[in-house]
Amino acid sequence: MSDECRGDGMRVPIKGRGAVDNPAGRFDHLTKQPEDDGWYRAAEGVPSIQTSVEVDHARRVIAYNDSPDVPFDRSINPYRGCEHGCSYCFARPSHAYLGLSPGLDFESRLFYKPDAAEKLRRELSAPGYACAPIALGVNTDAYQPIEKRFQLTRALLEVLLEARHPVYLITKSALIERDLDILQQMAEASLVGVAVSLTTLDADLERRLEPRAAGGKRRLRVIETLAKHGIPVSVSVAPVIPVLTDPELERLLEAARAHGAQAAGFVMLRLPHELQGLFASWLETHYPLKAAHVLNTLRQMHGGALYRSQFGRRGRGDGAYADVVAQRFRMACRRLGLSEHTAALDCGQFRPPTPAGGQLALFS
Repeated sequence: MSDECRGDGMRVPIKGRGAVDNPAGRFDHLTKQPEDDGWYRAAEGVPSIQTSVEVDHARRVIAYNDSPDVPFDRSINPYRGCEHGCSYCFARPSHAYLGLSPGLDFESRLFYKPDAAEKLRRELSAPGYACAPIALGVNTDAYQPIEKRFQLTRALLEVLLEARHPVYLITKSALIERDLDILQQMAEASLVGVAVSLTTLDADLERRLEPRAAGGKRRLRVIETLAKHGIPVSVSVAPVIPVLTDPELERLLEAARAHGAQAAGFVMLRLPHELQGLFASWLETHYPLKAAHVLNTLRQMHGGALYRSQFGRRGRGDGAYADVVAQRFRMACRRLGLSEHTAALDCGQFRPPTPAGGQLALFS
């Protein structure tokens, strides 16, 4: 898959895709550089890129972490890569572990775990498993478009409901409404909390920024639907992008609260590894007059670098700008009555699910 350049050397956006190039991953031995050979013709346009899906043969489905920056120590990601194509996605660099590009490969070469529910059932029923809330779909969206076809997220939720196991979900997809029947049952038992990610309500910006995700207004209706069905729902203003989206912070919180959100959180734009070059290319392509301002503001928050991975700082940054954004967020939440903490879930109801084959029943 090659990069596309115009005759003036600028990259050309590909319709329906977020990244504007497909650079080598940090583990690759070879790199490539787009070069204008003088033969580009604008009338020819840029070819579309089809999505492919392959099997992910992961040995386990629950991933554990010890990060102090997140309120959970375990998560499940039924898919690798994400067709939403968000240009800022912090998970893009994970595709380098597969020998693929964090750029266009990340959003077009996807992987799914067909036996995710069976693996989850086995891991939850293992001797000594200690129940704690699981976050579902953190690295990549569990309700991205291919979930319509594979329904892995629904199968995982069915196992969690059977086991009375608490779960947090975060999504920017309206597909979550499909599973209202399961989520309602879990909500009645204090077993689920949902965060809907909201980045912008600017239609032109969201089309460029998150090309295959539900629009901001549609996500507000998702918040409203979840709230009306008694499902605890919060809004995650993420990421806050300096210059591009930070002016909308209060507006996003107000809109989410008006549609039923009970709590809120925010995360500043994070640019780990290859994402620094990818997002810079996206800015130069779509917002060349603002690119330097955005990147320089990020550097102000990270001691001159575009990103620091330090716990406690990577999602908020330091300095005057970071402090102002955090203060604006706190003041807006206080004014709107939004909690800055998600609803606590009940781990006391957990019961190990019956493993596939029903072997546990022989000894119970």
